Amino acid sequence: MFPVNSTSYIFSTFLVTGIPGLEAIHVWISIPFTVMFFITLVGNLTILMVIWREHTLHVPMYLFLAMLAASDLGLSLFTFPTMLRIFWLNARELSFSACFTQMFFIHTFQDFESAVILAMAFDRYVAISHPLHYSSILTNSVIASIGLAIFVRTLIVQVPLPILLRRLCFCRSNVLSHSYCLHPDIIKLSCSNTRINSIFGLFVVLSTMGLDFLLILLSYVLILKTVLGIASHGGRLKALNTCISHLCAVVLFFTPMICLSMLHRFGPKLPSHIYVLMANMHFLIPPVMNPIVYVVKTKQIRDKILKVFTIKGPGESRISFIT
Repeated sequence: MFPVNSTSYIFSTFLVTGIPGLEAIHVWISIPFTVMFFITLVGNLTILMVIWREHTLHVPMYLFLAMLAASDLGLSLFTFPTMLRIFWLNARELSFSACFTQMFFIHTFQDFESAVILAMAFDRYVAISHPLHYSSILTNSVIASIGLAIFVRTLIVQVPLPILLRRLCFCRSNVLSHSYCLHPDIIKLSCSNTRINSIFGLFVVLSTMGLDFLLILLSYVLILKTVLGIASHGGRLKALNTCISHLCAVVLFFTPMICLSMLHRFGPKLPSHIYVLMANMHFLIPPVMNPIVYVVKTKQIRDKILKVFTIKGPGESRISFIT
């Protein structure tokens, strides 16, 4: 997707890294990662299929959930396979073009997911603060416009990254510190002036995930203000209960990223495999856990999944395959 004339470089490929210091047990480590990948695929595909088939779920909350599942699926497809290739086959080489392409899609789906989580926060705010006008505010055309805006914003900030990388010369080393290609990791290996790349990369992070996180916090301040204004204790609990699944998505997505950033800047010096494992958790845990959380906490999704995975024999009651 992003062709590179590698003849001008000392290296023709990048080498991705497994988990430093634990190479001897990579095969065993691959088992939980394989299980996680399977759960991610099954969980997110199931949610997408159920929302697509059930017209009663074509409402803002579940349309945003479908976007979240799609971004989780995309993020997983560009991270898990590379890791499993390292664990199973010790296949570490990636061409420059393949590496830049992987980097583009990983950061694109990451930014897309951040924006979708923000849109879901807005959905919860409207549902709790303006329940009588919910369907008139969040119409299908508004949802489509939000989805398009998220898509356009993500492309605008992400397309320049691989283009800017193509102008760099890589001659220091070709060994990346993660199991996949990330923008900060790649520019560390360049012997060219990376000031523009660093500034633009920081701008992308602050203008997407950083801004999204602040707006999510603002949304929940407004939600909490509305909830505290509800007279009955039961009403307050019911309103807050509708936010639990989304709060879990926020925590799963932003907490590993914030913790890793704090450790890098202010924490004690830890073994390299700790940082790599935490970075992996940032990319791998949300796609695994989001479908589980939403299925467990959302009765409508759970009921529709049971309906899809059941059959009714002739003259018999419904027979479930999920028992």
